Amino acid sequence: MAVAVDRALLETQYAFDGVADSYDAANTANPLLREMRRQALAMLAACVTRGSHVLDLGCGPGTDLEAIGRLGCTVTAIDWSPAMIEQARQRVRAARLEPAVEVRHLGIQQLDRLAPSAFDVAYSNFGPLNCVPDLRATATMIADRLRPGGVLVASVIGRVCPWEIGCYALRGNWRRLRIRFARDLVAVPLEGQTVWMRYETPGRFAAAFTHAGFRRRSLRALGLFAPPPYLQAFSERHRTLVAGLQWLDARLGACPGLRAWGDHFLIVLEKT
Repeated sequence: MAVAVDRALLETQYAFDGVADSYDAANTANPLLREMRRQALAMLAACVTRGSHVLDLGCGPGTDLEAIGRLGCTVTAIDWSPAMIEQARQRVRAARLEPAVEVRHLGIQQLDRLAPSAFDVAYSNFGPLNCVPDLRATATMIADRLRPGGVLVASVIGRVCPWEIGCYALRGNWRRLRIRFARDLVAVPLEGQTVWMRYETPGRFAAAFTHAGFRRRSLRALGLFAPPPYLQAFSERHRTLVAGLQWLDARLGACPGLRAWGDHFLIVLEKT
């Protein structure tokens, strides 16, 4: 099992290294991702105060770091991909965010290398926590890094995406439809390489953190009525329709029953 996990981590690292140069531009150009990012950052803003120390888990090319820095926070940003870290460091230097923002090459699975009880808020956007080998162990390490009363704000890739189910069912592609429902890490293609990840339900995700001493503060779906980000071309052809679906997401995404579905879910967990 250890060999399989090491291989999964290395292949995932290599895949994100390969897209690091274009990752920020591609994400910024995608209106579906922009709306998801806006909601995640708005939730983070509601959870911090000026001077909060934020741990950005899986910062990628550092797209969120300027926004977090504008909140008056001190930030430690980590990522497993060295190429992503270099992009993030360039962004931080260009925005003159040092020394308030520190970027470190560190995988989430290596969190025990950071000092305990050093952070007020942990933040993870667009699914880095889907790629950890052991979610329970990760939850414990995050809990140990947070001060009492600290929170985790996480955007997590969900298991039940209605658009994806509908699209692949209509095509009769049952094999692809079943990928999100796998219980273990599964191989997902990224620009010719492989990312290993596990799709989560809010219940399973929260249970791992409950075991580590957290309680759920809030939950909402992202991309429930609106299409998932990989349908960017569809969204650009049908902007009025998609805007209406995003309006529905904003108003109904936190409703019990509906909030467990969607391409992603946005969850806030508090260390008790």
